Amino acid sequence: KRRKVVGYHIQFNMINFKKAGIIFLASGFILSGCTTKDNSNSSTPVEKKEIKAISLEDFTKNLSNSEYQFIDTRDDEAYNGFKVDNVKNGGHLKNSIQYSASFIGKVNKNKEAKFISDKGLDKNKKIVVYDTNKDNIDKVSDKFASLGYEVYKFEDYKTFADNDANKANIIAYPEYQNLVSPKWVKDVQDGKKPETYTNNNYAIFEVSWGELDKAKAYKEHIKGAYHFNTDWIEEGPVWNLRSADEIKKNLLKQGITSDKTIILYSSDASAAFRVNWALKWAGVKDVRVLNGGLQAWKDAGYEIESNVNTPQEAKDFGVNVPAHPEYDIARAKEMSEKAQKEGIKLVSIRSWDEYTGKTSGYDYIDKKGEPKGAVYGFSGTDAANMDDYYDPDGTLRNPQEIYNLWKGQGISETDKIAVYCGTGWRNSIPWFMTQLTGRANTYFYDGGWNDWQLEGSLPADENKDKGAKPDAKNDFK
Repeated sequence: KRRKVVGYHIQFNMINFKKAGIIFLASGFILSGCTTKDNSNSSTPVEKKEIKAISLEDFTKNLSNSEYQFIDTRDDEAYNGFKVDNVKNGGHLKNSIQYSASFIGKVNKNKEAKFISDKGLDKNKKIVVYDTNKDNIDKVSDKFASLGYEVYKFEDYKTFADNDANKANIIAYPEYQNLVSPKWVKDVQDGKKPETYTNNNYAIFEVSWGELDKAKAYKEHIKGAYHFNTDWIEEGPVWNLRSADEIKKNLLKQGITSDKTIILYSSDASAAFRVNWALKWAGVKDVRVLNGGLQAWKDAGYEIESNVNTPQEAKDFGVNVPAHPEYDIARAKEMSEKAQKEGIKLVSIRSWDEYTGKTSGYDYIDKKGEPKGAVYGFSGTDAANMDDYYDPDGTLRNPQEIYNLWKGQGISETDKIAVYCGTGWRNSIPWFMTQLTGRANTYFYDGGWNDWQLEGSLPADENKDKGAKPDAKNDFK
């Protein structure tokens, strides 16, 4: 049967998962813009500060200057590492803050000031906005200036990123290729060879629960995409992975082999990431997740259809399943023993009401609570929601923002951690992030609270005295 959660199920639609000048010779800045009043975000008028420009020389010279903050307004793919706009060195400035231009117009105006401040912007510092797209720079610069920030535009980032002398200041995530844009997927469909794609064989899957007659999310899908039923990889009552033989058989039926590039997307916030983890565990070498899902695809103007597509069955998976058994800590007892032996922190990717024992989150999970000593790792408002992990444009939130939240919960970069949720869906998102960024010592505990409470003998805690939910610093609705 379909896995049910308490209350109603929220389908999270990932929506796309972005002169007059006066030369001031003394500082090298070019001044432009004007000073106005802006009342859109507060009952108190805010002085819109003059937007200035910063030269390549001053940009480079002040990279380590603590009086400056650098804001990257590009989409995730460029920030993470793809060489968008043909920059030679992909990635983002070390210690930069990401505020994608695609956020503009998608944040509640009454919450905009706090949302931007929560990104870490400081009105006592010089805010340098950079991108390879001047329109993006203008949009974000204007927004920041209207809220009283001292803004400097840098319009020569491509020149900076093309210079190998600056490579030490640019960070590309080790597995940036795992999260892809609609354009990347469309290029694959069109027979092109977008960056990091070296294959000649691919398949696109819409991921959701149910066979075709029950798969509502597949009624409208990317042209050429197949449906992937999450039941093919998991089963109750624990909702852990099926046996290796069953999974191998089910994958082969869908034409999935270890050497085929598999592109996943879902309307549910977690489904594609859950299957991504399972395919990696099984041994599929190249799995991508479409950032922003179907909505991002539609926003890009690409073709959709309602026809049912049927993949051709494959005969040989190519490797023994699982190829990566180390990706899965399946059962509660194993997790408890490993945590005690290796000092692993259990990180709960569940709602605050689940974490504090107000609800189990699911109608088939009887007991409320958490494994004793578990640390809160954020998620969303209920068991079907992951709002803390998504941006206003429906794409995945910047991983460093999540790590900063974790730090506030006492989770350091060097800690060994095991992420879990109720039944292994929601924790697949932070696990994906840790793989993307190369964060070491991160484990996936599949059984979650469901298996922990079913086991019965392991220590649990209802955490009822934890007070209010910590601020996820992501309130934009």
